[in-house]
Amino acid sequence: GRAGAMERWTGRVALVTGASVGIGAAVARALVQHGMKVVGCARSVDKIEKLAAECQSAGYPGTLIPYKCDLSNEEEILSMFSAIKTLHQGVDVCINNAGLARPEPLLSGKTEGWRTMIDVNVMAVSICTREAYQSMKERNIDDGHIININSMNGHSVVPQSVVHFYSATKYAVTALTEGLRQELREAKTHIRATCISPGLVETGFAFKLHDNDPERAAATYESIRCLKAEDMANAVIYVLSAPPHVQVG
Repeated sequence: GRAGAMERWTGRVALVTGASVGIGAAVARALVQHGMKVVGCARSVDKIEKLAAECQSAGYPGTLIPYKCDLSNEEEILSMFSAIKTLHQGVDVCINNAGLARPEPLLSGKTEGWRTMIDVNVMAVSICTREAYQSMKERNIDDGHIININSMNGHSVVPQSVVHFYSATKYAVTALTEGLRQELREAKTHIRATCISPGLVETGFAFKLHDNDPERAAATYESIRCLKAEDMANAVIYVLSAPPHVQVG
């Protein structure tokens, strides 16, 4: 079954961005449960350290390696990749999970909020993807996997002004994932590219978006029965465990 299909990833290295909370933390935990070496990065590394300790005391076969990195800063991303190269050879699986929304409408929003979303949701995804691919290429890794955590907002624009710019960044992720798939095929590799686009997932995401209005954030998650972070982790495991001739887009 799934566990058997995940066996080829045992002992291999996965990078999970935004691993301190929400989907990223759930994905990191699941990969460690399946015996992977997981480098989990975020700005607040203490939460990842706590998760790493939990994984260890639970006796999971893999390990979680916390790494402090501000993804809006390219130098920090590059030095993280070079540290991974030195300590763990390189990245075999890259999970671009970090993402955020700021409540900045198109007619009145702050440029700074837009720029933050571009930097994390688009630029960091592109930089991590490029660096992960180069890491695979230089080690002749032909079965790697790059997974972008996208959103339903990357496929349709909802009439909610606070997520319009966010939606634009997620449309970019849709285009980037498809472009990546084409370039990987053109390069005659068997490295796979996938994007996973959830609707509402019950995490701290809305609380960050509506940071001045926790009641509105809570109401967001109460309005419908949401996905859980674990559902997303299961989706990632499914995608990774598909046999090499199967690509889930």
